[in-house]
Amino acid sequence: MLKRIPHTYTIISSVILLCAVLSWIIPAGEYVRQTVDVNGVLRTVIIDHSFHPVEQAPQTWQVFSALLDGFVHQAGIIAFLLIMGGAFQIMNSSRSIDAGILSFLDFTKGLEKYKFIRILGVNNVVISLIIILFSLFGAVFGMSEETLAFVIIIVPLAISMGYDSITGICMVYVAAHVGFSGAVLNPFTIGIAQGLSDLPLFSGFEYRIFCWVILTTILILFVLRYASVIRKNPKKSPMYAADEYWRKRGKGVAAQITCVTTRSAYIIYMLVLAALILFSVYYPLSTFTLGESSVSWYVVPFLTALFAITGWIGLRKSNQFFILTLLAFTILYLIVGVMGHGWYLPEISAIFLAMGILSGFANSEHPDTIIKQFLDGAKDMLSAAIVVGLAGGIIQVLQDGHIIDPILHSLASLMGDAGKMVSLGVMYFIQTLINLIIPSGSAKAALTMPIMAPFSDVIGLSRQATVMAYQFGDGFTNMITPTSAVLMGALGIARIPYEIWVKWFWKLLLLFVIVGLVLLIPTVVLPLNGF
Repeated sequence: MLKRIPHTYTIISSVILLCAVLSWIIPAGEYVRQTVDVNGVLRTVIIDHSFHPVEQAPQTWQVFSALLDGFVHQAGIIAFLLIMGGAFQIMNSSRSIDAGILSFLDFTKGLEKYKFIRILGVNNVVISLIIILFSLFGAVFGMSEETLAFVIIIVPLAISMGYDSITGICMVYVAAHVGFSGAVLNPFTIGIAQGLSDLPLFSGFEYRIFCWVILTTILILFVLRYASVIRKNPKKSPMYAADEYWRKRGKGVAAQITCVTTRSAYIIYMLVLAALILFSVYYPLSTFTLGESSVSWYVVPFLTALFAITGWIGLRKSNQFFILTLLAFTILYLIVGVMGHGWYLPEISAIFLAMGILSGFANSEHPDTIIKQFLDGAKDMLSAAIVVGLAGGIIQVLQDGHIIDPILHSLASLMGDAGKMVSLGVMYFIQTLINLIIPSGSAKAALTMPIMAPFSDVIGLSRQATVMAYQFGDGFTNMITPTSAVLMGALGIARIPYEIWVKWFWKLLLLFVIVGLVLLIPTVVLPLNGF
């Protein structure tokens, strides 16, 4: 049956052709936009009642340039994927991640001596904690692209625990995006949407926490149930054959790991420590903002002191454990950089590339060998990069055909004179549909909230409820739309074909959409704080 499902490239190329056809059918139109200041950031928003027809721009030969346009549009994600692939291939050549997974599994076996954990199941506890962690990241600072760096770690871990790559991607990518959907302090969605709706920043905090707990709990229960089935019978996984790549990579790992510490590892330790001391001098304070409050602390100097201790301990064990220390602190600095210093793809790519190169030298590799390893890793990511480029091509065809705004305008008119509850449901439906073609939460907020917020005033609906309809509509379909570069990148890293993912995920997506609709009801019928 799976052989009849079209290839990922075929599916996305068909969507590009469909969008080109729609550019001939849907009358072209545009909204007039203006630039406004939203919480200190300039955003382009729609001017109310400014929709007007424009000259038709049917797309023809442009479908063949969609791949190049998509590569240009998603250049950051694509370059990030190639760099990540290369950096982790250098690290993988030292067998450090494999050594870390084996050590972690040995640690979890030791937890079975505790009766409470034994009753719950050690693996169940591990899966649940990882999901909660990444869901929290998504809810607090909008982790999205950053998950790509973790997919390449968590998927092999899931395979080693007896599960499949789908379980692994649910533990990291899906968890972060469920947190993104039930966001509590996400500045890229809630912050912008509330700013455009003239609401106090991150107001309605209490009910959002409740929603996040409900959504995260549902994901944990769903994944644990699926993982239990796969653990008992691995062949029930739709990825059983494809996951042979990960299983082969994990076979005989223990025999391939030689626990020695080379002189080059000590040299790298001293160089990294010196660099971190300099960073501590230049960036002593990191400022973390939560809502309207902020806190500054000496995080970089603290992490530098911590690296000095743990890095030395790692060196005393082996090259692999020192390289794992480099990985751990790369992740810690990523979190600090994103939350405290506004890092994005350039900085994140740079820190992982540095990690990869330093790992190679710490393992006494020749520079030419490191370059070859990097190229091999980047080559493995090429398929995922092409998928991301094609996904970006869909957006380009829609934009060049001037049919995104007419679609939005037509959907907005569906609300008409309906009541509060029906109108809120229609808003939710509209945001969900729009997310299939505009996966960027920030762009969608700037596009839709200037229309939705005033309309909610007319029908007597809380603007806060409108923001929540946007929030849910923006989040859930991110995990299935082919226009999402992050989804395509994550699936590419995990080696999960898009067609298999859709066939597996649609039931969970439907459950989330229904639960989201149910969670919107209290925002209309109950006197919630901030609503």
